[in-house]
Order: sequence, then C-alpha cells, then structure tokens
Amino acid sequence: MKLVSKVIDKDGKGSIGLIPENPEDMWHAYNLISEQDCVCGSTIRKVQTESATGSTNSTRVRTTLTIAIENIDFDTHACVLRLKGRNIVENQYVKMGAYHTIDIEQNRKFILTKAKWDSISLERVENACDPTQNADVAAVIMQEGIAHVCLITANMTIVRAKIDQVIPRKRKGVVSHHEKGLTRFYENVMQAILRHINFDIVKCVIIASPGFVKDQFFEYTMQQASKTDNKVLLENKSKFVLVHASSGFKHSLKEVLVDPVVVARISDTKAAGEVRALEQFYATLQTDPARAFYGKKHVQMAASAQAVETLLISDKLFRCQDVLVRKEYVEIVENVRDANGDVKIFSSMHVSGEQLDLLTGIAAILRFPMPELEDEDDDSDSDDN
Repeated sequence: MKLVSKVIDKDGKGSIGLIPENPEDMWHAYNLISEQDCVCGSTIRKVQTESATGSTNSTRVRTTLTIAIENIDFDTHACVLRLKGRNIVENQYVKMGAYHTIDIEQNRKFILTKAKWDSISLERVENACDPTQNADVAAVIMQEGIAHVCLITANMTIVRAKIDQVIPRKRKGVVSHHEKGLTRFYENVMQAILRHINFDIVKCVIIASPGFVKDQFFEYTMQQASKTDNKVLLENKSKFVLVHASSGFKHSLKEVLVDPVVVARISDTKAAGEVRALEQFYATLQTDPARAFYGKKHVQMAASAQAVETLLISDKLFRCQDVLVRKEYVEIVENVRDANGDVKIFSSMHVSGEQLDLLTGIAAILRFPMPELEDEDDDSDSDDN
C-alpha cells in the first residue's frame, strides 16, 4: 500500500490518501473502510446530453466523487471493493444526495475520511504501508489426484491454484495407466508452482501430503528441473520443506503450520506467530483452564484486571457496523497493550483466523489464574458476534 497523504487532527478526525498495490492491500482497505466513513475516489458515470434538435446522447465520463458510505461489498475473486452511498460534495455529473457506487481497485488512489481514526485503524495503515509485509511463504497441500497451491501472507491464505484430477487405479499386472496419470498430475502441480510462486519473495515452499506423495512429487520435480535445466527450481531447491499432512485439502494447513520443522523455517513471519499463539491457547485451555478464556465478556473482565498476557482477536470484530461495539474491542486491545500484554490480531482470511472465529473471535491467555471468571455467564457473546 502506498501512503499518499495523511491529515489527522488531535481529536483523531481526518483523512488518509492511499493506493492499494496488490490483493493484500485490498484486504487492508476492506478492513479500514467502515459504514459512515467518507471516501473520495475516481469513478465512471453515465451522462445523458440533449442536443438542440432534441436527440439524446449517452456518454461515459470519469469523474471524482465523495460519498458517505452506506454499504460495503468485497469481491475477493475480482479483488474489487464496491462502496455504495450518497454523494456529499457538489459535482457537475452527480446531484448532491444522489446514490452512487465507487469501485476501489488496485493501483487507483482513494481518500478515506473518518470522524475518528482509532489506534487499530492507524496501526493497519502503518502495517499495510510496510514494504516488508509480503507473501513470503507458499504451501502445496496434496494427495493423489488433488492439490492446492497456496500463498500465505501476513493477512491471508490465498489458494492460487487447485489441481483436481482422476488417476486410474492400479490393476493387477497393469500399473502403466496409474503411473501415467500420476506423472500427468505431478506435471500439472509443478507448472502451477512455477506459475504462481514468486521465488524472489518466497522464503519457504511447504510440500505436505499423507504418505509418500510429497516425496515422490518432489523427486519428480527435481528430475524434471535437471532434464530441462530449470534454474528457478534448481537454485531454490533448499527452500522446499517436506512435511506430513492428513489430506490434500486447505484445512490441513492448520496442522502443517504447527509442524516444528515448518515453524523453524517460517519463524520470522506474522502467520507463524499467530499459529503459535493459538496452539498455546488450546494447550493452556487443556492444562490450566483458569488461565485461558474466550468470549468478549470474559476477556473484557480479564483485560480490566490487567491479567491478559496474550490477546488473540479476529480482525472480523473490527468490521462491526455498531460503532460502540467496535469501540469496546479497540479498548480491550488498548487495555492489554497498556498493561504490556501481547496482542495478536488474526486475519479472518487466514486458516488460524478461521479457527479463532469458531471461538467467538476473541480469546486470551492470562498471566495468572482467574477461576472466578469460570462462574460468570457468557451468554452475551453470541449476541455480540
């Protein structure tokens, strides 16, 4: 994300101009923009003109509009953010108060104005504009006949390719059809890796499968690389890590990312820190339940008592349309940080974030046991999320 301008007063009111440069930036924009915010951006408007003879002519013109947002839609496939609202700045093509939709796209500037920029929004802008936040881990989760090629960024797990192929079964005395099918499958997976993984950025490529599929595929890939003198694969051979997975489906990534070999290789990425924190939470919940709680009410009480050592919170909660509820979550984060606690903001588009969302989206590991929280009713959480 490119920061173009930033004007915020001491009360937190102001505007920030941004240019999203990749899909990750579009995710940041989706999390930054809320209903009741104002966005100024370039858009196409259909304009009808009438000639002196009475004939009408329709043309499309590009104009700049400022709208007060009432509806937000994020198309993750097209990677476009559609914002609908009323025009609040006079414009020669659009009447004041008229409804219009602005599309936020990659490489197109927009200016976002908020009545109050809270600490979470400002932190997201800072992280989004940090050039080191890139997709530096890739994963190929596979089994015979199915494979998912994924990129793991700081905020998203993106499936870039899915290879789904029927492989003939081995028959007694005839294995050639099976072997040909397997070779074709391995070739398609290898081509997907070459097409979707940027080895200049990626530090580690995880290949995971049940059984020996990963080993056979890696052997095939290196043999083909030698035969065709594919320097990209040969020079990056050391980046590949082979680990066990229970299946070739995306959900197997959760177990893969906690494998000690993988953790050691991706230890400097944000994703690894989140996965470790979630594993630690589950372990504490099992062994010392008075030090592990989830749900807004319990976590809020623990944060007020300065008891939270690690806060796990989903970015989904900060997209809450109720300003007061969002403010409560922001205050929990600020309370934990003020008490020198560690805050992990999980992306709901990450495998780990999906797991946290199943636990209401907020959880905490405490510095000391608070058994009194176990007696508290937490019915309100189902209403908050």
